[in-house]
Amino acid sequence: MLTPKERLNLVLKNKPVDRPPCICPGGMMNMVTENLMDISGFKWPKAHTNPEIMANLALSVYEEGGFENFGIPFCMTIEAEAMGATVDLGNKITEPRVIKYPINSVDQWRDLKKIDLNKGREKVVLDAIKIIKEKELPVPIMANLTGPVSVASSLMEPMCFYKELFKKKQEAHRFINFVTDNLIEFGKAQLLAGANVITIADPSGTGEILGPKLFREFMIPYLNRIIDELKDYTDGTIIHICGKLKSIYKELNELNSNAISFDSITSVTQVIKNVDNKAIMGNVSTLSIQNSTPKEVEKLANTCMNLGVDILSPACGIGTKSSMENIRAMVNAAKKRI
Repeated sequence: MLTPKERLNLVLKNKPVDRPPCICPGGMMNMVTENLMDISGFKWPKAHTNPEIMANLALSVYEEGGFENFGIPFCMTIEAEAMGATVDLGNKITEPRVIKYPINSVDQWRDLKKIDLNKGREKVVLDAIKIIKEKELPVPIMANLTGPVSVASSLMEPMCFYKELFKKKQEAHRFINFVTDNLIEFGKAQLLAGANVITIADPSGTGEILGPKLFREFMIPYLNRIIDELKDYTDGTIIHICGKLKSIYKELNELNSNAISFDSITSVTQVIKNVDNKAIMGNVSTLSIQNSTPKEVEKLANTCMNLGVDILSPACGIGTKSSMENIRAMVNAAKKRI
């Protein structure tokens, strides 16, 4: 029987496997719940700033019969904080969030900090990956990056940012290029620390928000640069895009990622029909995972697999009120496919 690490590796290389892996990568796609924190004894917000607690909380997911991967961090604010944003770390049931932007316009990007891998929460993530790696378990460790557009819109007021993609196009490209440079450094450091696969989630860069033209101009080249510069360090790359994908199917085929992950609002059948060069990952409703019964969650998971997903996963980050029983139901649905 394949190990979880082997299974995911093969799927990302478009090779046959015994059944779909069932993963929840971390980062924006957080998999930690209040139930898990109570069971394990490792809790937020301390887990965001302590590498031992972060590592043990990630390990607990798999140990408690949850997803078949280790995924850290548990939020999408680390990169923005490292570049100058002020972040509230939240509490046991709420994730960290940006509460103060460091710049007011794209042409102020030179005032931002560069990510320093030797301090802050970026170092916490790297140290936590090393702790997990030392366990030498046959389970994939996921590196996580927040995508360039989402980081950029966490460094200045989002509506001003979107407007300046039109009004100050040249400086907007310089800004996003600076962000991308820093993301590449952080992603590479996570992989060198011991992560196997990298997920890039860019929920603020949807086709609905940007439209196909801006998506092609401000998403595709920067995501592909990250993917291309990290490909020698990773077993594969997953891109997660939120929202409806109908308007950007053509553009998604230009992404160099091994897999595409997407929201529950998007049809698995339509993605399979329109995106033909990637593993398809998704897309069990996180609302259902939180609010439905285990039997209902298992049914939804089976529906996704019957429709043809290569990797079974939640459609987004798990709600902290979700039960481990429901998460186990989803994972067990995949295990029953052997």
